[in-house]
Amino acid sequence: MLLKMEHEVQSSRQRESIYWHLASHGVPKSLHCLCLKLAEEYAVNAMARSRLPSPEYVSHLTDPSFHHVVLLTDNVLAASVVVSSTVQNSARPEKLVFHIVTDKKTYTPMHSWFAINSFRSAVVEVKGLHQYDWSQEVNVGVKEMLEAHRLIWSHYYKNLKHEDFEYEGENRRCLEVLSPSCLSLMNHLRIYIPELFPDLNKILFLDDDVVVQHDLSSLLELDLNGKVVGAVVGSSCGDNCCPGRKYKDYLNFSYPIISSNFDHDHCAWLYGMNVLDLEAWRRTNITATYHKWLKLNLKSGLELWQPGALPPALLALDGNVHPIDPSWHVAELGQRSLEAHEETLKSAAVLHFSGPAKPWLEIGLPEVRGLWSGHVNFSNKFIRKCRIAG
Repeated sequence: MLLKMEHEVQSSRQRESIYWHLASHGVPKSLHCLCLKLAEEYAVNAMARSRLPSPEYVSHLTDPSFHHVVLLTDNVLAASVVVSSTVQNSARPEKLVFHIVTDKKTYTPMHSWFAINSFRSAVVEVKGLHQYDWSQEVNVGVKEMLEAHRLIWSHYYKNLKHEDFEYEGENRRCLEVLSPSCLSLMNHLRIYIPELFPDLNKILFLDDDVVVQHDLSSLLELDLNGKVVGAVVGSSCGDNCCPGRKYKDYLNFSYPIISSNFDHDHCAWLYGMNVLDLEAWRRTNITATYHKWLKLNLKSGLELWQPGALPPALLALDGNVHPIDPSWHVAELGQRSLEAHEETLKSAAVLHFSGPAKPWLEIGLPEVRGLWSGHVNFSNKFIRKCRIAG
C-alpha cells in the first residue's frame, strides 16, 4: 500500500509539473484581445498609423551620440513595460532611442500602441521583419539557422525519457528547453542584430521579459575594451558562483570538440541584458562563427548542446565577453521559486523574468509580479477593455 501511494504521489507531482510547464506556453486571452483591439485601432485611427518616429526625430535612429536600445519581440504589453520602465528610471530619457523589431502579424498592433502612447521624450521606432530588404545571403543564413534549431529541438524531444518530465532539480531544464521560444525566430534573430542595424555601432539589447529599475546611462557608455558583448557572468554570491548556470549545464562535454576547447566549470554569461559592440562583432565575424558551430553540431548528431539561444552563443562568443557587475542584471525571476534576496532585487538595475513563469501569465510568481505590473498603465482604455489585471 505504501509503495502504491508513493507511486501515485510521484505520478501526481509529475502531471502537475507538466501542466504547469504547459501553462507557460499559452498566450493569455487578454493579450490576444489587446493585439486585436490595437490592430482594429490601426485600421480606423490615423494617429495609430502615424510615422514612428516623427520625421523630426528620424536622424536620431542612426546618431551615435544617442543611447540605442534594441528589442526583438512579438509581445506588445511586454515591450511597453520594457520601454516604460527604462524611460521612467532614466536620468536622460531624451537620449534614449528604442528600436523595436517585431514579426509581420504583430506589426500593426505594436505600431498602433507606440503611436498613440507617448513615452516622455524618448524616441521609439517600430519595424516589422517584412520591412527589411535583406540580401540573399542573410535570408539564406536565417533560414538555415531556424532549420538547425528546429532539428536540435526535434532531436532532443525524441530522446526525452519518462523521468525527464519531473520539474525538479536537474530535470527542470529538460522541460524548459521544450518551450516554443526555442523555435522562435524573434528569439534566435539576436545573432543577426548587426545586419538588422547596419548603421549602428553600439546598442543595448534587452529581452522583452525584463523590467528596468535604475538608470542605464553608464552601462550604455561602458567601454568593452575591444570585446563584443558586455554581460553579467558571475552572480551576487561571488566570482565563478553560478549554480545551474555553468557550461556543463548547457554543453555536452562528452564530445572532444567541446571538452578540449571549453571549461565545463566556467560560468555562462547571462543573455537578455547585453551591451553589444556591433563594430567589434562585424570585425570578428561572430555570425559566421555561430553558423560554423551549427554545422559542427549537425555533423555531431545534434548533441553538442541543449536547445535554446544561449548554448551556441556561448560557443560563438567565447573569448569576446566583457564581464559587468552582477548588480546590473538579476535573472531567473520566471522560475517556480524565488531564490534572489529582497536586497538583491532592490539593487538590481534590470530584473529578468527568465524562465517559464512570465509575469503576464497566471503562473507568474506573486512575490515579484508587482515589480513588472507596476509599469502597466491599467487606466489605458485598451488595457481595461481586455481586462488585463495586475
